[in-house]
Amino acid sequence: MSTLTDLVQEWIRLDKNPETRKEIQTLWAAGQVEELERRMSPRIEFGTAGLRGKMEAGWSRMNDLVVLQASQGLCAYVMANVPDARTRGLVVGHDHRHNSDRWAKLTAAVFIEAGMRVHMFHDLVPTPLVPFSVKRLRAACGVMITASHNPKQDNGYKVYWENAVQIIAPHDQGISESIKANLEPKAWSTTDLPSELCADVGNAMREAYFESLQKASLTRELNTSLGMRFVNTSMHGVSDPFIRRGFEVFGFPPYFPVREQQRPDPEFTTVRFPNPEEKGALDLALATADKEGVKYVLAQDPDSDRFSAAEKSPTGEWINFTGDQLGILFASQVLDRYRGSGKAIDKLAMVASTVSSKMIEAMAKREGFKFVECLTGFKYIGNTALDLVKEGYEVPFGYEEAIGFMFGSEIRDKDGVAATLAFAELVTSLQSKGQTAYGYLQELYKT
Repeated sequence: MSTLTDLVQEWIRLDKNPETRKEIQTLWAAGQVEELERRMSPRIEFGTAGLRGKMEAGWSRMNDLVVLQASQGLCAYVMANVPDARTRGLVVGHDHRHNSDRWAKLTAAVFIEAGMRVHMFHDLVPTPLVPFSVKRLRAACGVMITASHNPKQDNGYKVYWENAVQIIAPHDQGISESIKANLEPKAWSTTDLPSELCADVGNAMREAYFESLQKASLTRELNTSLGMRFVNTSMHGVSDPFIRRGFEVFGFPPYFPVREQQRPDPEFTTVRFPNPEEKGALDLALATADKEGVKYVLAQDPDSDRFSAAEKSPTGEWINFTGDQLGILFASQVLDRYRGSGKAIDKLAMVASTVSSKMIEAMAKREGFKFVECLTGFKYIGNTALDLVKEGYEVPFGYEEAIGFMFGSEIRDKDGVAATLAFAELVTSLQSKGQTAYGYLQELYKT
């Protein structure tokens, strides 16, 4: 077992980032043993969620050296376990957090150093675009640099396997072991990534994504004619241009943005935790809706893979929908659309995590479609959906109570953009019948 001295000396030997190298040197020179012990041990562990932690120097933190080593281990493991990995390549995306752009480029540099193609998003991108692109491009794997709705001090490294779903066992353990076998950094430069191996796929994948989303809109004429207005908050994240484009594609009039939270801000200035579920996180959005006379508020988390919503009641109070309530509404919407397609109901399947509401299971028993419960996390929901497809089922929806919702077959992961548009279309349809989302939900509970 390495001593603290060994861990510090190894860090100073390997870390070529002058800022984080100096952090450790300064703590060591000042005799800050307790702080060094927190930072140097245990090593941040790669798991099914990839890596996520506080951004600062040390083996237990997120920094250049840890990202490089993770990328080297992932690269070696993918090339050993995925057929034609070099030519199929890696998809890399990043959000707006501190260091995200740099770590995306460092990740790309490692794979390019190994002779592997890289499909790069040079601009900010919602997390769902990475698994979408892994599938569309038949890539060997994907990496998204994000810490989702964690506090501003954190960042993360999320991995998608060749099936465009977050990794599960045994790959997590295999990648972890491969990281430990590839600790000597080989590529530190983030400049001049060779064009023959690194292509910017941002524009092409964005267009393909919206073409895919457009197929999910069944009420575009109604969306336009009814002209419902919404307030939307991006929670200081990356979603605003994607939601705006989605509203155009679906035929909705422009929404009222929460100006204070509209643009990417790695400091998340107006919220303590940038999570729509957190108490107070929607306060500015609700105030904007009150000011504009709008009945519905829409919200995405910073990397736009989660979605939340609120409805103003007839008494003027705001109803914040839970993840389970939204899941039930979406499941009913999907069921109605599937039934309307004329397809056999016994070939429909939906998936939810074990901690989510049992309402969809009850719906399945009553209506005759298949429902499968799985372990918590979209790594399990996505893989369960793929297994059901192999069995001959169509799986247009899955969810977990932590405001994560999966739609269609193109992305087997949660997608806050798709969820936003699905909800807007749902409440527009209900409005045309003189109903509200909350009122409709109460009807569903009674049936």
